[in-house]
Amino acid sequence: MFKILTLNNISINGLERLPRENYEIASEIAHPDAILVRSADMHKLDIPATVKAIGRAGAGTNNIPVAAMSKRGVPVFNAPGANANAVKELVLAGLFLAARNIPQSLDFVKKLDGDDKAMHEAVENGKKKFVGFELPGRTLGVIGLGAIGVKVANAALELGMTVYGYDPAMTVQNAWQLNSGVRQALSVDDLMSKSQFVSVHVPLLDATRKLVNAERIKLMKKQGVVLNFAREAIVDETAVIEALNDGKLHAYVCDFPSNALKGHPRVIATPHLGASTIEAEDNCAVMVADQLREFLEAGNIRNSVNFPEAVLPLLPGKTRLCIVNENVPNMVGQISTALAKRTLNIADLLNKSRGDLAYTIVDVDSPVSEDAAAEIRAIQGVLAVRVISAR
Repeated sequence: MFKILTLNNISINGLERLPRENYEIASEIAHPDAILVRSADMHKLDIPATVKAIGRAGAGTNNIPVAAMSKRGVPVFNAPGANANAVKELVLAGLFLAARNIPQSLDFVKKLDGDDKAMHEAVENGKKKFVGFELPGRTLGVIGLGAIGVKVANAALELGMTVYGYDPAMTVQNAWQLNSGVRQALSVDDLMSKSQFVSVHVPLLDATRKLVNAERIKLMKKQGVVLNFAREAIVDETAVIEALNDGKLHAYVCDFPSNALKGHPRVIATPHLGASTIEAEDNCAVMVADQLREFLEAGNIRNSVNFPEAVLPLLPGKTRLCIVNENVPNMVGQISTALAKRTLNIADLLNKSRGDLAYTIVDVDSPVSEDAAAEIRAIQGVLAVRVISAR
């Protein structure tokens, strides 16, 4: 029986992926094997030593102490792409809201008074202040061509926009999904200089903090629009406000309200609605629950933010060793030696690494004793060892 601690309300569609005969799930539970979380801040949480994995029902993992978990040999899973359509739709809404000055016009209508005749006259006199522009023929630059960025780029192309994309680390899988009509930018600066609209879809890293800054905003076409539905700090808020006040930018559309942005007539800020759809919450929960289950029951790793991808079918009658260790030489040799001393025959083996971590799956033909597992745990550099028996 695996014990799962939930730190937020997790979609029932996701929780149903964990069979009750094998899983106990609760918001308060002792000695959990894994944690399911959405937005709860885990940085100050005393994470039990029994925890073998953490699953984030969403894409970003800034609320999880990933580095600390890596040192403990604990994989952190997320759900990349599960909320991609929800975010894409909000970005498209932002394009229309900004281009047609819709928030400002709605605010104008709310303030109308008098009888219907007076209101009609005010509308006719006032509507010229909200003249906008159409999207076909305008240029959108998409920074970051992951699951969300690709969907945004493709959709904008269908709207008749010219679309440039930039992502030096784009995966082959995402490249297959990208419409061939999307043009390649050579750098962030190159993309900014070609675009009137810019939408960012990158994770928050040291390298992406204030990626959109004053110097890059100056490169944009006149009456530019910046859209940020990724992470707040990716865009330099101060630089954006200055550009809005100077008339360089037409609008800033984001999912991250702040006191500095609040009330600015050219800012459209939503209350972190990017993944706030029923479908996205279901998709994220289902995806991460499946990944947690596959790891707990078979040791396989898919969509971990700190571990390498490692998938090996667990065949009937085999015993599986799952070993997390520092990525240093001769680890596999030492593991094999420990097994050979006990005449344990290796049926299959998979070794993968990612940065400072390595993960090894070893399938053997017979049961593995606790003292064999303990000897492997004692190898210098080994962080965690699990033994799984095939059903």
